[in-house]
Amino acid sequence: MPEESSPYGGAPQSAPTTGRKRVRTRHFRQAKADGVKITGLTSYDTLTAQIFDRAGIDFLLVGDSAGNTVLGYDTTLPVTVDELIPLTRAVARSCQRALVVADMPFGSYEVDASEALHTAIRFMKETGAHAVKLEGGERSADKIRRIVEAGIPVMGHVGFTPQSEHGLGGHVIQGRGDDGADQLLRDALAVEAAGAFAVVLEMVPSDAAAKVTAALSIPTLSVGAGPHCDGQLLVWTDWAGLTTGRTPRFVKQYAQLAQTLTEAAQAFKADVDSGAYPAAEHEYE
Repeated sequence: MPEESSPYGGAPQSAPTTGRKRVRTRHFRQAKADGVKITGLTSYDTLTAQIFDRAGIDFLLVGDSAGNTVLGYDTTLPVTVDELIPLTRAVARSCQRALVVADMPFGSYEVDASEALHTAIRFMKETGAHAVKLEGGERSADKIRRIVEAGIPVMGHVGFTPQSEHGLGGHVIQGRGDDGADQLLRDALAVEAAGAFAVVLEMVPSDAAAKVTAALSIPTLSVGAGPHCDGQLLVWTDWAGLTTGRTPRFVKQYAQLAQTLTEAAQAFKADVDSGAYPAAEHEYE
């Protein structure tokens, strides 16, 4: 695609993104150096991917959160590679600008670095994604290094790691206290040293996230880690008010799609029941 000056900071676009610069991993480091914030949302389908891409969102994560938002699981733990591959393929096909990151699900990289590389290769070959993401700091450094050495970009993920929720004792904020903050920093530095191009910090105090952000040369991406990170990432169904049930404290809802869709469905049913739909203008002659 034709290269332009910068993929960041442009106004949202309503027109197709043909000709706009593809966001690359090198742009993440440049954004951090320039003090330009990075934006990310999850996406699991072609329609949301097209919308978010046209709006100028910098990267789309095909997250294992699809377990909750698409597949009907209670947690992300049952999600498989085979379930995420078609979702990732749909998103990658639909983006012309945004960097697409494939989330490596629980059980697809924990055994050893060879297993991690095999999973990463599957995502890159079968979906068209531009990078993969996996959880864990020091414990995952060897896997990250092996994948990066094979030429595959990796986004790290430390702090609260949902795939380890049982080991962490549930949805518990990480990085609290001196010991917690020190471990968070060690994990982030290990991810950076292993070659990751960025790292997600999830559910950690903002002061701890600020220290990590200052210490790293790669950008930090906040999921409930406060305003001092280099970018922000949210699950789109939380952000758009589509998720039912409790919304995490760190989420700002920019729409109320659950209410809108409920009202639309109720209106449709009422029109069908009354005979108001379909009307004459909806019929073929």
